[in-house]
Amino acid sequence: MSKEQDTSKLWGGRFTEATDSFVQRFTASVNFDQRMAAEDIEGSLAHASMLCEVGVLNAAELEQIRNGLGQIRQEIAEGRFEWSVELEDVHMNIESRLTQLIGSTGKKLHTGRSRNDQVATDIRLYLRKAIDAIAAELSRLQLGTIGLAAQHAHTVMPGFTHLQTAQPVAFGHHLLAWNEMLERDYGRLQDCRARLNQSPLGAAALAGTTYPIRRDLTAAALGFDKPTENSLDSVSDRDFAIEFCSFAALLLTHLSRMSEELVLWTSAQFNFIELPDRFCTGSSIMPQKKNPDVPELVRGKTGRVNGHLVSLLTLMKSQPLAYNKDNQEDKEPLFDTVDTVLDCLRAFADMVPAIRAREDNMREAARRGFSTATDLADYLVRKGLPFRDAHEVVGKAVAHGVASGQDLAEMSLQTLQGFHADIGEDVFEVLTLEGSLAARDHLGGTAPAQVKAAAERAKAKVEARS
Repeated sequence: MSKEQDTSKLWGGRFTEATDSFVQRFTASVNFDQRMAAEDIEGSLAHASMLCEVGVLNAAELEQIRNGLGQIRQEIAEGRFEWSVELEDVHMNIESRLTQLIGSTGKKLHTGRSRNDQVATDIRLYLRKAIDAIAAELSRLQLGTIGLAAQHAHTVMPGFTHLQTAQPVAFGHHLLAWNEMLERDYGRLQDCRARLNQSPLGAAALAGTTYPIRRDLTAAALGFDKPTENSLDSVSDRDFAIEFCSFAALLLTHLSRMSEELVLWTSAQFNFIELPDRFCTGSSIMPQKKNPDVPELVRGKTGRVNGHLVSLLTLMKSQPLAYNKDNQEDKEPLFDTVDTVLDCLRAFADMVPAIRAREDNMREAARRGFSTATDLADYLVRKGLPFRDAHEVVGKAVAHGVASGQDLAEMSLQTLQGFHADIGEDVFEVLTLEGSLAARDHLGGTAPAQVKAAAERAKAKVEARS
């Protein structure tokens, strides 16, 4: 290879020797940023149209560029495009191929822009599409969760604090608690989308350009709300990527909490639910095993996504304005976060609606552990006893139950009256599991009527998005 060829990169005019072969591989990003090829072409088409509008390109040149980019898009879609590490990244690969196809007109496309604002635009376009896909999967998971909750408004299970039996709740109420977490996640995702939806195209390398560009035209053509305000910030900002990964880390934290409960509930010790076989695996040595691999793996992937958030925060923490090569390291953690989130949501959106509740086991677990003790205390308060005194009375009744192996509802009236004389026959209405649920008949409570109403409101809210 001649010296001229050695330095013939698109930016090679200033250099007198070729890039070291190792450095070339080390600094190249095309192996991973080629996934933004569609967005790169989309941005280039908008930029070319604007250049024609302001007189930098003529109509014939614009048509050449459009046709050339169209052919490149087809080559990529059909797997015929030859990616080159020597051309460093997705942008220069596409620009080089365009010049091969249409000649010197292809070299005019880069007028008034830089790879700095080009990549900033591409990554926003890419992430915006990813957010929309994730939002759709998240909504699908929510609808599946809400639908299952509506089916189980009357299904009794133990509610836990400290993983100890606390009070009876409806299984549907528990599932709607999951949905509340997911609903907040959806809101954070949309907040992120709104903040990233500004166009950095036209900021050029860092200071703007001397050409009479119309950034409003390219912003509108690409579906952005408006152009970004400051050229320095435009090319160096990665807040939107960090914010997305923050959303993802919290979403995966919620899915991990859900996963932990699914793993517990499928165990022989709980036996509250059954997952379909298609979401589980067996053991190579123990033929009886049915392992909840999907929730376990989602739980494990939470650490992966959390790590990507820390990576991006660390990447940006010491960077001076404006663009630095460090920023190339934003893509792999971001891309993997997108892939991981989509996969986890798809798995859960398919799996959760197919959960089968073992209602008898849930009810029996709720019956144990004195889960209606607070109901008995509330009963005594309504009889005029101060709550702290009622608490002490019920504590003694529970101690007797522990010693005798009886739940409160299994004790005779005479036994209960031995703890306080004001306890009457009507006490058994509040000591039943159904009575305990029904008594919590207020907004946010676990009464079946409230669960059904909450499920209807949640469903309407999700469906209104479309």
